[in-house]
Amino acid sequence: MKQRAARTTSLAMVAVALLGTATAAPSAHAAERTDRGHEATRTALRALVEKGELPGVVATARDGKGSWSGTAGYADTATGRERSPAEHFRGASITKTFIATVLLQLEAERRLSLDDTVETWLPGLVRGNGYDGSTITLRRLLNHTSGIANHTDDPAIAHNSAGPGFPEHRYDTYTPEELVAVALKQPPRPDPEKSPLYSNTNFVIAGMVIEKATGHGYAQEITRRIIDPLKLRGTSFPGTAPQLPDPHPVGYSRLHRNAPDTEVIDATEQNMTWLGAAGDLISTTGDLNRFQRALMRGELLPRAQMKEMLEEVPDGEVLGYGLGVEFAELSCGVRVVGKSGRTNGSLSAMVGTADGRHQLTFDINGDWLRDSSLYTDVIEAEFCGTIPAPTSRGRQGA
Repeated sequence: MKQRAARTTSLAMVAVALLGTATAAPSAHAAERTDRGHEATRTALRALVEKGELPGVVATARDGKGSWSGTAGYADTATGRERSPAEHFRGASITKTFIATVLLQLEAERRLSLDDTVETWLPGLVRGNGYDGSTITLRRLLNHTSGIANHTDDPAIAHNSAGPGFPEHRYDTYTPEELVAVALKQPPRPDPEKSPLYSNTNFVIAGMVIEKATGHGYAQEITRRIIDPLKLRGTSFPGTAPQLPDPHPVGYSRLHRNAPDTEVIDATEQNMTWLGAAGDLISTTGDLNRFQRALMRGELLPRAQMKEMLEEVPDGEVLGYGLGVEFAELSCGVRVVGKSGRTNGSLSAMVGTADGRHQLTFDINGDWLRDSSLYTDVIEAEFCGTIPAPTSRGRQGA
């Protein structure tokens, strides 16, 4: 993440979003629910909490042997309540995969084309300061080649929604139009198709297109098309409501400050309209595995649209962007597809193999990383069965 800290993180790029250390580390324990075949993953979860000085983590994996869940650390460090696979958490940018899926469904229904322009659907929205919505297609929104600036890089938004101003502004409400207007104050990225720019604003606009095309908000369409058919009973979109459904962990945040003595605050309650269609999802590890499995197995999209989703645009470094998804190749050669997310008090990832046979979703109820490789080690452990040697670890510090 070479952008401002308020940005939600990307799957394989979390190594450059190092957020500092916690003030204290709880003792860690690990618990498995079903089979005993995920030793490397259990070890990685314990290391994430202990070495990363994080409050807790929960992970659920699904493969040909069934479903397994493991935890380490605490949901509430004050009471000693343990993390649980039943907990709801904020999925943040994992929302983007749901948004892209609905737009691709609408294309399959011939209600729109991803080659339509933003100007066609939202006349006048993206205009001025070097922007021309008639040159930006819906496809370019979904794979981050639009060149539209990221509204969460705006200093005021960053300060109030995910920085020192959060305690005072955590219940503020933003409209999509306001977020887009903030983004357009910044100039567009030159040659974005050659160098993708991850921008939350792309998906705020995509959510607006869903509403224009269907007459319903994106949350209603996702619920009707994905949540209800897949029976994702722990998945929802809160709108302006700041609470998490029970059960849930306490969301601990350092508000993206790196000093060792930075106070850790309770950020569980927050109005997520500062991300909206780019990141307001609430879900569970089991629900997200079910969604990822159904998506990759072709249960939600026809073959043509699935192919579109998985067309990769390299970022020039280590990450590839599809439509609402990201790609990474692991040390053992396994290629995974998925999405990660970060908001105040939550770091999460939903990843799996493109054949739909193996999924992993995990959530940390803290938003900092002392060593980013501890996060990616969980993915490596689950899909490769080993944890990389220390020489492969990422940078320390900020």
